[in-house]
Amino acid sequence: MLNAWHLPVPPFIQTRKDKLHITLWVSGTDLPQRVVLRYEKDNEETSLQMTRQKAAPESGVVAWRGVIDLSEGQPRRRYSFKLLWLDKQRWFTPQGLSSIPPARLEQFAVDLPDDGPQWVQDQVFYQIFPDRFARSEQRTPEQDQVYYHHAAKRDIILRDWDEPLIADAGGSTFYGGDLDGISENLPYLKMLGITALYLNPIFTAPSVHKYDTQDYRHVDVQFGGDHAYLRLRKNTQRYGMRLMLDGVFNHSGDTHQWFDRQQTHSTGASHNPQSPWRDFYSYNQDGRALDWLGYSSLPKLDYQSASLVDEIYQGEDSIVRHWLREPWGIDGWRLDVVHMLGEAGGAKNNLLHVSGITKAAKETHPEAYILGEHFGDARQWLQTDAEDAAMNYRGFTFPIWGFLANTDISYDPQHINAETCMTWMDEYRAGLSHQQQLRMFNQLDSHDTARFKSILGKDAARLPLAVVWLYCWPGVPCVYYGDEVGLDGNNDPFCRKPFPWNPDHQDLDLLALYQRLGKLRHKSRALRHGGCQVIYAQGDVVVFVRVYQGERVLVAINRGEETAVNLPWEPLLNNKAWTQLEGEASFENHQLSLPEVSVSVWRCQ
Repeated sequence: MLNAWHLPVPPFIQTRKDKLHITLWVSGTDLPQRVVLRYEKDNEETSLQMTRQKAAPESGVVAWRGVIDLSEGQPRRRYSFKLLWLDKQRWFTPQGLSSIPPARLEQFAVDLPDDGPQWVQDQVFYQIFPDRFARSEQRTPEQDQVYYHHAAKRDIILRDWDEPLIADAGGSTFYGGDLDGISENLPYLKMLGITALYLNPIFTAPSVHKYDTQDYRHVDVQFGGDHAYLRLRKNTQRYGMRLMLDGVFNHSGDTHQWFDRQQTHSTGASHNPQSPWRDFYSYNQDGRALDWLGYSSLPKLDYQSASLVDEIYQGEDSIVRHWLREPWGIDGWRLDVVHMLGEAGGAKNNLLHVSGITKAAKETHPEAYILGEHFGDARQWLQTDAEDAAMNYRGFTFPIWGFLANTDISYDPQHINAETCMTWMDEYRAGLSHQQQLRMFNQLDSHDTARFKSILGKDAARLPLAVVWLYCWPGVPCVYYGDEVGLDGNNDPFCRKPFPWNPDHQDLDLLALYQRLGKLRHKSRALRHGGCQVIYAQGDVVVFVRVYQGERVLVAINRGEETAVNLPWEPLLNNKAWTQLEGEASFENHQLSLPEVSVSVWRCQ
């Protein structure tokens, strides 16, 4: 029997001057005679003999140490461990022990130096759909002017805040939420433990969702216009909050002056072949502009156009750079459907342009956070550093949906056990460097999905399990507005209900849980910066620990009936004085007694 442990965080790695000291722990009856550290030096595989340490770091384990020179080579340090006996060998990677040498992207990876935005992993984000969060007391009559929504072929609909949302005309229905409403409720968000905001699109557009941009350089008057934005930015800075905006650069709206389907001007590309913006779009053989996924109101932008590239990201006064500069001063961009952005009506040269957006953003604001929206596998964008992080649907949201709600992204049945769930989550993050894992954007739901509470259905008692998981798994948590008070809702438009500000309509116990977890995350470096080790995953039970230096945070999740679990011998948990922070479970002598449908959290330092 052989076991091994390594996480790419202290105490397993230590940086001393220009050297990286890497430690592997092993235990068992058949210990290796030699251990070789396999690492990359300028993409070339290099082998380094490790030294067996005389002193045991923990009872029952043997430590091996190797040293990498950080003064040379690429910043992304990939490495794995080759364990050798007289007649055999085994390899150790984030996936565990194997007889097969690992593929390049299946190894441990740390970024040293790390040039990503250093502030991100310390945040708790809050996603706001601006029309539905809060209507300000100072809202002006101009903000409620009715205009014609061409895509829906109707006037917009104005509803009272407490009037029920209906399926009809979801994109044309407004409740009057605005940016000053957000400003007025920053004390509430501060109380919740929120430190960063992500806003769905705020630029001028005819729909309520505003993914059909009409003007990228001005805030929609319904949200209060540019002045309301400047007030919000000043207020968020006063509260120490970061601000990220939604960048919709795959397509524009058909009311944008570049396209101008309604022929408000004579120079729009939709009707004028001589338009200065004609090459901003692609066309079929009949001269009709190509759109995004069949939505004619969303003509697709064509990045074959050098003028478009300059306008969106490359030029000195590009849209990407404009909002990162003062006085606007945003902290990052969330890039809508960014995997589809490209040339000739499709995604040709996608990575070139996504990398170009990131490069321009970093040139303008070196600490800008560039977040890609990907429902699928985002790792090819992350492994090439085209983005800082991705919305972590594939590596966080979907496995949790499968385990706790028995459904997938298509709302088809998906019954997975704990072992499958954790294999899924561990496999996905193993392809990323440790720093990238910490910046991944974890959500239980969003404006593009049903609310997780509604997805759970009859299993709504499992909701607190997911909330704790959100705050404790590697990555930055993001709370979709209203989730913290139990707001429900199926697919669009019902996942975009107005926020229930009446306390009688709020789940105050759930709100208190979010508050406690926000405080815990703020106090815990292990949750913000630590490595993650799955301790147990069988049947209905998941147990994992976050590790940084001497701090440990242990999380036990049980979706099923009351049970007792005997944890395997684990040096990461040994000789620790644990303080229980959440839940009613008990933890003694490596045995967990877990109530039915429960989650518990312990911490030690």
